[in-house]
Amino acid sequence: MARPSRIEIPGAWHHVTARGNERRPIFRGDCDLGRFVEILEETVGRFRLRLHGYVLMSNHYHLIVETPDANLSRAMQWLNVSYSTWFNRRHRRSGHLFQGRFKSIIVDPQEWGLVLSRYVHLNPLRTRKHAMSKIQRQEVATGKRKAAAAMEIHQRRLTLNSYRWSSYRAFAGYEPEPAWLETGGVAGLIGGTGGAWRRKYRALVEEGAAEGASSPWPALEAQVVLGSHALLENVRAQLKGGHREHVGKRALRRRRSFEDVVAAVAAQRGEDWESFRQRRGDPGRELVWWLARRHCGLTLGELGKRTGGEDYAAVGMALSRFEAKLRKSAALRRETALCGAKRR
Repeated sequence: MARPSRIEIPGAWHHVTARGNERRPIFRGDCDLGRFVEILEETVGRFRLRLHGYVLMSNHYHLIVETPDANLSRAMQWLNVSYSTWFNRRHRRSGHLFQGRFKSIIVDPQEWGLVLSRYVHLNPLRTRKHAMSKIQRQEVATGKRKAAAAMEIHQRRLTLNSYRWSSYRAFAGYEPEPAWLETGGVAGLIGGTGGAWRRKYRALVEEGAAEGASSPWPALEAQVVLGSHALLENVRAQLKGGHREHVGKRALRRRRSFEDVVAAVAAQRGEDWESFRQRRGDPGRELVWWLARRHCGLTLGELGKRTGGEDYAAVGMALSRFEAKLRKSAALRRETALCGAKRR
């Protein structure tokens, strides 16, 4: 029996999950979790995704992903295979790490974006330890269990705020957000500027930690869409016409090349690439690398080869330093934005 087609629509938001085979752990410690985050970052750049949130649990993960190029299947296959290969080699095991293919649901961000974001970030609390497992929440709802006391809610918030392996701390403003994480989509949904939207978001999530926010999945339409019936019909219409196949290919053809990025940076600076690429103390080379990761989908190794054979690790460290400078320098952020907007 043939596998059902994935729903691939340009610009769609997806909730993506993948679970360990036989519900076994896919992360055995911080080293595994850290490596997955590195590969996730590379996936975002390589496939030009917009990552609106994530959480990593011991035997599964959740992502909220927007796909401008309608390439979710290719991106998630690359992510899971890359991590599985690394994991099996590290732990000297063989066989499937994940339980079948990843699962994805198309989401209407205007209607469900905030609800889904809160649901994803509350995952570290959805355990028996915090009395927020599915059964325990049902017991509270039916009066079989008392609602959480103040001390229990306090412990939940401590766990939530200190959990390292999700995007919540970046959304809440407890740590700098990485360049490959997109917080603007959720900020636009909740409203407010500067730190105001973060305060609103923290309050929303902490409210869910106190009340045990329910799952959005009962609202699924046809098991594939979290949104209105109109969105479901729109998805059906696009699939019926095979629209998803060609739009994604056209979008990929429009992707910028490394040479496009180099030309844009050189034009903005008013000097040629060779003049600044090796200049000591000049962030121009790292600016090109950062933009090429974002707009061209090149890996760290590929970027190194394009600029004289730099080592993968050296490129990664240089980009980390560049992102630290970006967070501190408004002038560098302006230059980066102007170069990113230019086309050759």
